[in-house]
Amino acid sequence: MEKLTCFKAYDIRGKLGTELNEDIAYRVGRAYGEIYQPQKVVVGCDVRLTSEALKQATINGLNDAGVDVLDLGMTGTEEVYFGAFHLDVQGGIEITASHNPMDYNGMKLVRENARPIGADSGLKDIQLLAEKNQFKAVEIKGTTQHYNILPEFIDHLMTYIDPAKIKPLKLVVNAGNGAAGHVIDAIEEKFKTLNIPVEFIKIHHEADGNFPNGIPNPILVENRASTSDAVLQHHADMGIAWDGDFDRCFLFDEKGQFIEGYYIVGLLAQAFLLKQKGEKIVHDPRLVWNTFDIVEQYQGEAVQSKSGHSFIKDKMREHNAVYGGEMSAHHYFRDFAYCDSGMIPWLLAISVVSETAKPLSALVEEMIEKFPCSGEINFKVADTKETIQNIFDHFADQKPKIDETDGVSLDFGAWRLNVRASNTEPLLRLNIESRKDKNPKPMQAYVDELTQLIQA
Repeated sequence: MEKLTCFKAYDIRGKLGTELNEDIAYRVGRAYGEIYQPQKVVVGCDVRLTSEALKQATINGLNDAGVDVLDLGMTGTEEVYFGAFHLDVQGGIEITASHNPMDYNGMKLVRENARPIGADSGLKDIQLLAEKNQFKAVEIKGTTQHYNILPEFIDHLMTYIDPAKIKPLKLVVNAGNGAAGHVIDAIEEKFKTLNIPVEFIKIHHEADGNFPNGIPNPILVENRASTSDAVLQHHADMGIAWDGDFDRCFLFDEKGQFIEGYYIVGLLAQAFLLKQKGEKIVHDPRLVWNTFDIVEQYQGEAVQSKSGHSFIKDKMREHNAVYGGEMSAHHYFRDFAYCDSGMIPWLLAISVVSETAKPLSALVEEMIEKFPCSGEINFKVADTKETIQNIFDHFADQKPKIDETDGVSLDFGAWRLNVRASNTEPLLRLNIESRKDKNPKPMQAYVDELTQLIQA
């Protein structure tokens, strides 16, 4: 039995040819169909050069398992999520490698109502059946229809804003030659019909699987200059950049400054609590003080969850939370079936900018000033457990408050750190934040101390 190495904790991702090819994609589709036995599912793919062929192979596998398919064509992941909860279907598959290198591709799978399928919720069963490669015979094959979900998706997105309250704005939008461009064009058209006074400056807009401007991954510092420069050049109010399958978006203020995902969580919590006090906001444990501060200020309730989309979604369902945010730029919404979206966040951001009459920089600079943070710093270490124990021992005499929701958080009152092993790479991830009102020390002093400790 062939072992398939493309199955990860949350999705499928692998090197083309060896770890993922059309035969494997066919088997995944076939196994998905046999295990869940849905009547109908939606399937879409990103702009990568191999995605269309992998999508076709997946559809063939689903059809051979007796499943009808709505082929959504070239889509971002969230269009498949939307189809999976909005249409009369029982699941969805998006072919995407998001921000992985050119020679990779992958798949994201959901069940009915866009519930995630991960290692602990069915992905291992699909892997096992795909590895065995022995499937039950099916009497009636499924059919495939092409379906354009875009108009319904755009109508849904418009429910997050009040068109009458949006002030005149100029936005730089950077699709990174990924899948986001067609949605931006459709939103632009919709804004015109609703007389929403927003101008779009489009860069790297055309979908192109050759990625002439590099793989779209704005979390990497070297990928930010094009958006930042365009904001300054066009005197724009905001810059927005997406990753390849646009389930994450990254914001730049009117000064061209990249805004850490942590402060966006605070901004979006504010957007929801401005509309409805008392709502619950789910957040990850890496950086928390700014989120606590905003949620308290706007009379909401903060709920902590382990990082990772399946944990956040479960916690949101459990608490009926309106919004969940991770500092990694994944933002989840109750009205979006608890799924993550890269389109809803910037729509909410332009709402807050319009309603508060403050530029984006003013909204986040206050947060950054009060609660400076290091951003996530990654270290390659020989033994993550041993390194975390060393950090524990080093600070033991300072008697910090300890929280082990995800990795280890140590709270010293004036500053705190969170350190955790990566779920997907052999890395140790460190985050540090401090309270300006209690803390005379600059952030770099903590970063230097921890860096020495970890590298020792």
